[in-house]
Amino acid sequence: METGTAAHDDAAREPVWTGLPPGLLKMRRLLLVVWLGLLAVVLGTLLNLFAGPAWAAFALLPLALTAWGWVLLGRNWRSWRYAERADDLLISRGVLWHHETIVPYGRMQLVEVTSGPVERHFGLASVQLHTAAAATDATIPGLVPAEAERLRDRLTELGEARSAGL
Repeated sequence: METGTAAHDDAAREPVWTGLPPGLLKMRRLLLVVWLGLLAVVLGTLLNLFAGPAWAAFALLPLALTAWGWVLLGRNWRSWRYAERADDLLISRGVLWHHETIVPYGRMQLVEVTSGPVERHFGLASVQLHTAAAATDATIPGLVPAEAERLRDRLTELGEARSAGL
C-alpha cells in the first residue's frame, strides 16, 4: 500500500499547468500575415518596376515564409504554460530550446500588467515579474486582462506574505 500512497503524493505534487489563451496565437498569426503580405506586395511591385515581371516572382518568398511562420507560431504558442505552486510560480516555454523558470514568491519585487495597443485590440495583457536578480525576471504573455489582473493580485499577495516571513 505504501507504493500507492507514494504515487498519490507524487501526483499531488505535480504542478497544474495553464496554457495561454488562443487570442495570443490569433494576434501573432494576423501580424505575421499582415507584415509578410505587405512585404510581398511591396517587393513584387518594386521588382516588377525595376527588374521586370520575371523577377517579381521572388515576391512569393515572403508568402512561403508566412506558411512556415504560421506553423512555428502554433508550436511556440502550445509550448507556453505556467503553474502556480505553494511556494513559487513555474513558467515553461520553448520548442527547440526549452526554458523553465521558477520564481519563488518571496523573491518577487514587482508584478505588473502591461498591454500595448495591439494587445488591447485583441483583449490581451502580459504579466511581467521582476525580482532582485535580473536573470530571473519572467513574463507571461497574451493573457486575458481579467486573468492577468487576478494573477498579479495573487502573486503580489503571496510575495508580500513570503517576504514578510524572511
